[in-house]
Amino acid sequence: MPRSPFPVLLPLAALLAVATSAAATPPNIVIILADDLGYGDVQCYNPGRGKIPTPHLDRLAAQGMRFTDGHSSSGVCSPSRYTLLTGRYHWRTRLQTGIVDLWEQPLIAPDRLTLAGLAQAQGYRTAAFGKWHLGWDWPITAEQRPLVRGLGGRQGRAQGTLITQPTPAQREAWAAIFAQRIRGGPTTRGFERYFGTDVPNWPPYAFIDNDRTVGIPTELLPAREFDGFRGSLQGPALPGWRFEEILGTLADQASAYIRERAARAEPFLIYLPLTTPHTPIAPSTKWQGRSGLNNYADLVMETDDAVGRVLAALDQAGVAPNTLVLFSSDNGYEAGIGVKPLEVMGHFPSGPLRGYKRDVHEGGHRVPFVVRWPGVVKAGTVCDQLVHHADVLATLADVLGTTLPANAGEDSFSFLSLLRGGTAPIRPHAVSCAASGMPGVRSGQWKLIYPATAAAGAGFELYDLAADLGETRNLAAEHPARVAELKALYEQLVARGRSTPGPTQANDVEVRRFPQPASVGKKAAKKQAED
Repeated sequence: MPRSPFPVLLPLAALLAVATSAAATPPNIVIILADDLGYGDVQCYNPGRGKIPTPHLDRLAAQGMRFTDGHSSSGVCSPSRYTLLTGRYHWRTRLQTGIVDLWEQPLIAPDRLTLAGLAQAQGYRTAAFGKWHLGWDWPITAEQRPLVRGLGGRQGRAQGTLITQPTPAQREAWAAIFAQRIRGGPTTRGFERYFGTDVPNWPPYAFIDNDRTVGIPTELLPAREFDGFRGSLQGPALPGWRFEEILGTLADQASAYIRERAARAEPFLIYLPLTTPHTPIAPSTKWQGRSGLNNYADLVMETDDAVGRVLAALDQAGVAPNTLVLFSSDNGYEAGIGVKPLEVMGHFPSGPLRGYKRDVHEGGHRVPFVVRWPGVVKAGTVCDQLVHHADVLATLADVLGTTLPANAGEDSFSFLSLLRGGTAPIRPHAVSCAASGMPGVRSGQWKLIYPATAAAGAGFELYDLAADLGETRNLAAEHPARVAELKALYEQLVARGRSTPGPTQANDVEVRRFPQPASVGKKAAKKQAED
């Protein structure tokens, strides 16, 4: 805080006026989103069956509020990011299943209000560092498209068919493509500054600074980079590109921005979507072997350290006392890396929950959700009220003393009252989906899961999460009225184009309904995007 210009001796009224002014100072905002970090991967969420040390995240929770019933919009990446940034369920868009594909167009409409746009309108400087994965207007022509797609990847490596040397035509096309600006990204969706990798295990294998790659990708990744859980899809890469350096670079960039902005008058908002512990499972040399478990656990520890570095930057810059920090994850643990080996060593990445990434069960979308805001959020508190990534937009609007327009944040409920110590529910219902789009509908303690297809024997699942958090007992047959009630609720949420009070809004597309015909379900199962 700047030194007060007032004399040392002040009347009581003047002292109160100064205190009120300080309390009303808009907070800086830092939103950190881990990638594929399971509910049970954070020690304070899983003290009995979590074996990975996460001291910085535990300390963050001890200094703020830990939510135990926080959810992402989906069991996979892109849809959760869309909902977090816009306060709107992803299934109201074209993204009815899966994720934004390689070289795909932007998912967030140009006129859609985002967290960054909201903050910017209130005088904030805004920046994003990390994984975007929401599409760009890639400057790729129809003629160039075959030269950046279909180049193989992890499966090709396993089959011995991976291409590792680009053709002259490919190099020529890449030089033309990446010499141009890449429009439609973060700097067109409310962020003044961006630095990151679009998807760390997909091309282009290069950092993007605002709207240009840092250098021109001229090579293909070496075959070794597709061993294990590292690269997924082959494509344009910078010479010598190293997965191990991505996370540290993002932490450096965010920390440098904090130091830069701390000396300025305007408040700032940072969105830090980390690339880890998602694939590439590539901990840096310093962190290899540190967990005593495996590379994934090492990478979780390095992720925790990256969070700690950013928190230390806030402390060192003197802005931590007036900074709201929110930490979460986009979805649950990636079971494809291996669940049993971790369990044998005593670590359960979903903690008490059923399911993992991609799932509609709780392990797919119930995620760590921690908020620290000194002077507002009481340290060491735990909140068991239902909250959702969609709620961040309305909460920030409340924090900033503004209101959302009718066509923004249609599924966003403010949880500011919870941060201030309230105990009343703020969200009457919520929807979180599987990667297939199959919805799970929450209302209070009850959760309804739709069957994926109309195949014989498929049926609805109903769980009482208050009594059965692990979703072990399907109560649908015992409570048909409750099933009907939740089905009617979901149809209402779809039809109104919103779940908050306000005028009806239009969905971008006709929302896919479940259960799907069995034939459609089989086709969809064959086309799961590799995230």
